[in-house]
Amino acid sequence: MRTEARHSGAHPLPAVCAAVNAKRLLETAVRLIAKPSPTGSAGAAADELAAVLAEDGFAVERPPAGHPTAPAVVARLSSGRPGRTLQFNGHLDTVHLPFVPPKVSGDRLTGSGAADMKGGIAAAVEALRAVRDAGGLAGGGILLTAHDLHETPWGDGSQLDRLVADGIVGNAVLLPEYFNAALPVIGRGGFTWAATIRRPGPPVHEVNRPNEPSVIAVGAELVTRLARLDAELSRQSDPLAGAASAFVGTIQSGSIYNEFPQTCRLEGTRRWLPGTRFADADQQFRALCAALASDTGTAIEVETRLMRDAFRLDTSDPFVGVFQSAYATLVGERLPIGGKPFVDDGNSFWSGAGIPAVTHGPTAGGAHTTAEWANVDDLVRVARLYALVATMYCPDTPGGRA
Repeated sequence: MRTEARHSGAHPLPAVCAAVNAKRLLETAVRLIAKPSPTGSAGAAADELAAVLAEDGFAVERPPAGHPTAPAVVARLSSGRPGRTLQFNGHLDTVHLPFVPPKVSGDRLTGSGAADMKGGIAAAVEALRAVRDAGGLAGGGILLTAHDLHETPWGDGSQLDRLVADGIVGNAVLLPEYFNAALPVIGRGGFTWAATIRRPGPPVHEVNRPNEPSVIAVGAELVTRLARLDAELSRQSDPLAGAASAFVGTIQSGSIYNEFPQTCRLEGTRRWLPGTRFADADQQFRALCAALASDTGTAIEVETRLMRDAFRLDTSDPFVGVFQSAYATLVGERLPIGGKPFVDDGNSFWSGAGIPAVTHGPTAGGAHTTAEWANVDDLVRVARLYALVATMYCPDTPGGRA
């Protein structure tokens, strides 16, 4: 992870960046973190974000987007003049772990969602305020969206997918996920899978086992066939994103050492590169399991859950040039090009609508644990960067182009 970058001080901050208020940003982050929001139940956090935005004078929309128990949050800032719309997008839900309340100690913000990604959302909200306060939009506008149902396996990304399908999108998107080591231009898609192997008879003592296949042996054969598939897929590789893969993470069967079990359950992941779609990878996996069931005389029930489809960012898009120029203005250098190590909502914008998306957030850690943290200074840097990108990208004029 890249160390937090600060303005060098050699030149004065652009006015829109100077308008970022660190105290106000942290107060917003604390308010959001204080509302527990496990995936599927982020309604209270969404309500809190809507209240924060309304208190700041922004008109707020609450489209259900297929999830009425936690309607999404939508706010807009318009210049009233022609131009592009830059979208700030984030998810309010957190993984299903014990809740940790917010705390600011020195240069660290901690608590559930501090890293993933309520701290980042607070930085985006502060960027929205800064642009408004500085009168920084010569054209176009900013769209801020936040939603539930991000984290798998509890969520499926469907609320964001619905927002995209309903046209609640910008011309380009910034996502303040906790990654800033590189400008990610490619990322793998992925789904989680579970395969339950079943034989006809009930569990019995192993001395009484019937003439039926061993589900554990069939499970071992599934592991073998997936290992062959993984080796084959590894030939599909990208120097930035890595290789396509098939992975087994768990195997469960039986309840005691001398039981002849009825079922064996395996779980894992399947990942692919741009050029392959979820439907193709899903069909391939199901065909492999169906062939194994036919060969062994078992029944195999397959469950798959899409994390996100694959992702690619066109480096010639004007948005990329604007982002790099804004970053260099604040930091003094451009970000190196890299791959996206995880799947996030940027994948959905690209696969669902062909919209360029850049994932860039604060220096942070402890995601998907009870020890989440985000660096306070870097939250401020992200807010400044987002505000500056907006002022450079949104106007549909020569000054707003890369």
